[in-house]
Amino acid sequence: MELRMTTTFPDISISTERLVLRPYEDADIAAHIEMMNDEMVVAWTSAPHPYTAADAEEWVRRIAPAERTEGRGVVLAVTEFLTQRLVGTIRLQNTNWHTRATEVAYITAPWARGEGYATESVLAVARWLFRDQRFERLELRTAADNTASQQVAQKIGCISEGVLRNAWIARTRPDDDPEGGWTDTRTDLIVWSLLPEDLEGVADQLADTGYSSFTDWN
Repeated sequence: MELRMTTTFPDISISTERLVLRPYEDADIAAHIEMMNDEMVVAWTSAPHPYTAADAEEWVRRIAPAERTEGRGVVLAVTEFLTQRLVGTIRLQNTNWHTRATEVAYITAPWARGEGYATESVLAVARWLFRDQRFERLELRTAADNTASQQVAQKIGCISEGVLRNAWIARTRPDDDPEGGWTDTRTDLIVWSLLPEDLEGVADQLADTGYSSFTDWN
């Protein structure tokens, strides 16, 4: 008889100079609803739309905790250290404990874009994953036209491995009708990967561009 071992990530909080990545709390629900109804989030994710209070409560109280306890990954709220405001979310998913590989996904709230928060949070999680958890591969998938997400992948040193053709459904609506309904549109996914050796020198490079916080994390 084959014995199956359930493996889970620890219940953790990760800190950088500017951010605290921690499990979701009920106090995050209002900001999470607002973030998930943003047009960019609607366009590039498969989250329900419109995103309701019931959706947020289900996410915070059941779905997010279960990702960790059931061994699939971990979900963290990304908050500003000084204001404690929710500025995004980061999720490790589709984790393979045998190969020590997992996939990262992230969302940044519209009020926090342009600050480098997504890059900072993904890099912090990657360093924790490789150093503390001894993982060997982090994968990232971005829709073909989602340039903001692709820039994050490039900044942290990810290598583009190829294209999954017609593998995702994005949502669009006509430019001349910003209040119109959303339409599902098939699109390609670009596959990126990050290995432990890819992180060498990344923090120093980012510090040179003004992100001093990348060298200060727990």
